[in-house]
Amino acid sequence: MKKMSFLLSLFVCISLYAQDSNQTPNDSIWTTGGSFSFLVNQSAFNADWQGGGTSNYSGNIVINYDINYEKDAYSWDTKFLADYGITKTKKQEFYRKTSDRFEVNSILGRQIQESNWFASALLNFKTQLDKGYTFEDDTDTGEEVRETETQFMSPAYTQLALGALWKKGNDLKVNISPVSGRVITANKRFTTTPGYEDGDFFGLDQGKAARYEFGASINAYGKFKLMENISMENILALYSNYIEDPLNVDIDYTMNLVLKVNQYISTNLTFQAIYDDNAAKGFQVREVLGVGVSFDL
Repeated sequence: MKKMSFLLSLFVCISLYAQDSNQTPNDSIWTTGGSFSFLVNQSAFNADWQGGGTSNYSGNIVINYDINYEKDAYSWDTKFLADYGITKTKKQEFYRKTSDRFEVNSILGRQIQESNWFASALLNFKTQLDKGYTFEDDTDTGEEVRETETQFMSPAYTQLALGALWKKGNDLKVNISPVSGRVITANKRFTTTPGYEDGDFFGLDQGKAARYEFGASINAYGKFKLMENISMENILALYSNYIEDPLNVDIDYTMNLVLKVNQYISTNLTFQAIYDDNAAKGFQVREVLGVGVSFDL
């Protein structure tokens, strides 16, 4: 719940900044904007209910904010994404996370002649806001216990890349980087536990706090209006490590579908699929669907 409070505080700060930015002249080279969503679901059953089910609640906060700069042949696009959700059932001792993501993606470009192509430099950073746990029942007491599996900045991914950006407005862009460095960092506590073997924690060697990679990347973003009050946002990141298994391409795809009922109420569907063989041998998939408060910043 502390992370929920942090996100709400972040939202207030962004809102104040947005209000101040909206007061700049129309010819300003800076443009800002984004969205805030708070989704909540709840189910309750009394003791006499015979149809089965467990009382539960869940909540999800999503903040999506863009800062864009354009002047002459230069452009600078930065996107902030914070996504945090939890669920709790009556029979569970602890809450479970349904989503947890904090990401900053920034691309600086210089236009090549008068075209949609730019020479580019990219910075991408992503981590999580809250601890992640594994859960099991204590063999002696039968009570549910948990053990920390991940936490803020463990892991954290930082990527720097040089390449070419194809851009057609702020809602459609593809960045191709044949020169891309990435570092994965984590607290050493996760790589020094008894029984740890090399590569167990996101590819980190035993006792190490960082893993360095050099390769190529493709980052794409597309936001489309499907019909009135329905929009779809697509974010795709591909990464190939030249140093180790270059054919094992890391994939991170997110789709956000927003169906606006009115100015403040909307239905949001988020789908994310991740493939990273340093973390898991198959696809990691999550899906969040909810109705809640949503408005533009």
